[in-house]
Amino acid sequence: MDKKPRIVFMGTPAFAVASLQALITANMNVVGVVTAPDKPGGRGMQLQQSAVKQFALTHNLPLLQPEKLKSSDFFEALSAWKPDLQVVVAFRMLPEKIWSFPPMGTLNVHGSLLPQYRGAAPINWAIINGENETGVTTFQLQHAIDTGDILLQDRIAITPNMTAGELHDNMMVVGAHLLVKTLQGLIDNNIQSVPQSKAAEGIEIKHAPKIFTQDCEINWQLPVEKIHNHIRGLAPFPGAITKVDGKIVKLYGTNITQEIPSELPGTFVTDGKTYAKFACKNGYLNLNDIQWEGKKRMPISDFLRGYRKPI
Repeated sequence: MDKKPRIVFMGTPAFAVASLQALITANMNVVGVVTAPDKPGGRGMQLQQSAVKQFALTHNLPLLQPEKLKSSDFFEALSAWKPDLQVVVAFRMLPEKIWSFPPMGTLNVHGSLLPQYRGAAPINWAIINGENETGVTTFQLQHAIDTGDILLQDRIAITPNMTAGELHDNMMVVGAHLLVKTLQGLIDNNIQSVPQSKAAEGIEIKHAPKIFTQDCEINWQLPVEKIHNHIRGLAPFPGAITKVDGKIVKLYGTNITQEIPSELPGTFVTDGKTYAKFACKNGYLNLNDIQWEGKKRMPISDFLRGYRKPI
């Protein structure tokens, strides 16, 4: 390709901003940005701009915020930018008319090593399932979600106590770098795409569906290692849920003591001063930070200073 393609970028949260920033830094030809409409939030429910919109405005990038992706007005405005290629990072599901019309198609950045962990929550489920490795994939959008041909991948190690939030921040940087590398490869015509059906041969495919409230509830009958993975896979959001003295709490940072408890699984154990932990089938789960329902997250030392065990 003799010149850089005209790129339209689509994204909403801070995770997507890193990729957009990388494109600008690499002098890619970003001709427009599409993001979510402003939404009410915070105190007073004032309209809040997405992180991507704030970045676009700061860098004087043309901006669209469609309410409906299938509207003819949006398609006409998008077409006026004459994109050669669209890049999607953490955005909504696109209608086929939108993702298929640029000559070079639409490129997506996904937070897993596809075909593993297709779906809305790949970061969370990789940790919940106890993986020691995940990664980022760039691929071409097709009709079925997260199934397009793989372009490039980069691997990321998951350490034993890494939370979803920490992995998210790491992946944000790795994904931005991989996106620029992918676009340069497409410009230089030196990337060979791989169908996911071929990549999936002979392996068990795991999925990453959206996280619901029932997915956050802790099952104390599981081994302590699985419960630890569950908690860190939901930290800091939406948070793993259990009860202490009949009150709902969210657990975030934990670590494991390999000791067979004398208490029943799910029993809350504390001296009221220096430690708090839960008994599990095959060990104790030590708490580092916790959040009472309706309160702020706090380190366990602060929790214990105000905790009074019911009589």
